[in-house]
Amino acid sequence: MSERIEREIRIEPDSAGRRLDQVLAGVWGDFSRSRLAGWIKSGEIRVDGRQVKPRHALIGNEVVTLSAEMLPHAELVAQETELDILIEDPEFLVVNKPAGLVVHPGSGNADGTLVNALLHHDPGLAPLPRAGLVHRLDKDTSGCLVVARTTGAHKYLVAALKKRTIKRRYQALVWGHMVAGGAVDQPLGRHPVDRRRQVVRQDGRRAVTHYRVARRLAGGTLLDVELETGRTHQIRVHMAHIQHPIVGDPVYGRRGAPAGLDEAQRQAWQAFRRQALHACAMTFEHPVSGEMVHASAPLPTDMQTLIDLLETDETAAS
Repeated sequence: MSERIEREIRIEPDSAGRRLDQVLAGVWGDFSRSRLAGWIKSGEIRVDGRQVKPRHALIGNEVVTLSAEMLPHAELVAQETELDILIEDPEFLVVNKPAGLVVHPGSGNADGTLVNALLHHDPGLAPLPRAGLVHRLDKDTSGCLVVARTTGAHKYLVAALKKRTIKRRYQALVWGHMVAGGAVDQPLGRHPVDRRRQVVRQDGRRAVTHYRVARRLAGGTLLDVELETGRTHQIRVHMAHIQHPIVGDPVYGRRGAPAGLDEAQRQAWQAFRRQALHACAMTFEHPVSGEMVHASAPLPTDMQTLIDLLETDETAAS
């Protein structure tokens, strides 16, 4: 059965001059931009009661309403895939997503995704927006991901994500030796030419990444990272921006290996072909009881093996 979606927001003054579909993609991040654009075109999203186009320029303080039918994921096939479920609650799941698994079907990935596996595990997810997904992880980023199992939990967790009360921690292996922790506060937006990439740009959306040094290793540093905001590719772009890109990152990283590694370390470094980034923990309030929920996922074997290999007597003592 379909689900009726009813929402209303008032546009912030600092969004003046921006496109409606761009702003809504940030505010209502649980829906894809293409779905939002479709609702705008069909009149299911209105600005001050008027039907407009997705590129409509906002002036600030308008009231935007959404009233639409969310159809279940009938077109998506439930596929039996082994899931590493960290927490199974009547209201939500926390899954440890492996690297290499696409979260949601899209261009080039019609099936074989996390959503297909989730629908097999719990067919009751079908009527929920994005089959209950509250947030995403890049294909080659591993770790904790929360999935709502009820409409109420989905609404609650999406709002909590927007209010930044869901705390997400990552571990990232980056190039070079970092002396101390810090924060990167740089706005992010799409690359003007390559739309698949994100870049630091002053007209982008605010993005803040906090990090501290966990371990100093041969050629690199293992960081504990916490997101204050959750932009696309945020950690990857911010680390590259401060000249410490994530090891193995095929989009924002570096080629080769740093100087000073022995042959085994150099070969392992160069053979690591995905971003060495893992969503290791998350904390949030239970959508019904209000109690704090803590979930954690151990480092995947490939990342742990590389870190162990890069640890020397000198780095172990530091």
